[in-house]
Amino acid sequence: MPVPNDNSRPPAAWCYSGNQIRRWRTLANVSREALAAAANYAPETISSMERGVRMPSPRLLDIADELCGAQGMLSAAKEYVRRERYSARAVDFIEREREATSLWTYEVALVPGLLQTRAYAKALIDNRIPPLDEETVEERVTARMERQTILTARKPPVGLSFVLYEAVLRSQLVDEEQLQRLLEVSRLRNVVLQVLPFEKAFANALEGPMVLLEGPDHDRCAFMEGGLASEFSADPGVVSRVTERLSMIRTRALDPDETARLIERMVGRRE
Repeated sequence: MPVPNDNSRPPAAWCYSGNQIRRWRTLANVSREALAAAANYAPETISSMERGVRMPSPRLLDIADELCGAQGMLSAAKEYVRRERYSARAVDFIEREREATSLWTYEVALVPGLLQTRAYAKALIDNRIPPLDEETVEERVTARMERQTILTARKPPVGLSFVLYEAVLRSQLVDEEQLQRLLEVSRLRNVVLQVLPFEKAFANALEGPMVLLEGPDHDRCAFMEGGLASEFSADPGVVSRVTERLSMIRTRALDPDETARLIERMVGRRE
């Protein structure tokens, strides 16, 4: 699968579905304001959906289908837009994650999505600037929870390694439920969970999260994410550098038993 360089492009399903909404609306002589009123959205929200910037919601597709007399043509798009419930820059990564046979993850500020509780995930997704609408928030939270089937549902199991910088655990967002979830996942046979203590950190470990994925054909890809941009690359040089950094981080991190004891002590303090 080719790895695109443009992380900002909307998913094709969003763009196509939005384009079809606009075309059917125009053909039926339905104004954007009329569709917005029927769907209880702002006209600006309808505009962003028609342009593919925002995912056309299943509810809007059904309402537009009925209002424009599309005879199911618009409603049929629900199956495809639901597959693209992730932010645009994450879509290609999610596709590779679904196929991965092993995955190494390092996080410097947040609990990885595969280990998040629903409450933690919603707190993150619902606290964006600019804010997302409630329906999009729920779609993304549900999609994140569904990703977690990789922990237990795949056969043979996917080898999963997670290293969290200590600051992740010290965040006020991490409550007792989230700590217990980390302990629960750490007991799975295919999961290794470690914590990198403050005193063991080095410069590259503070630059941001990194993920290394290996596919069924032993091909490797690296994913590095920042606040406004991310890089997803299969370039051997990039993969080699990420592998080297992740290996060093894992070496400096607490071993899994030490990590479990640290988290257990933190649970005790938050009870």
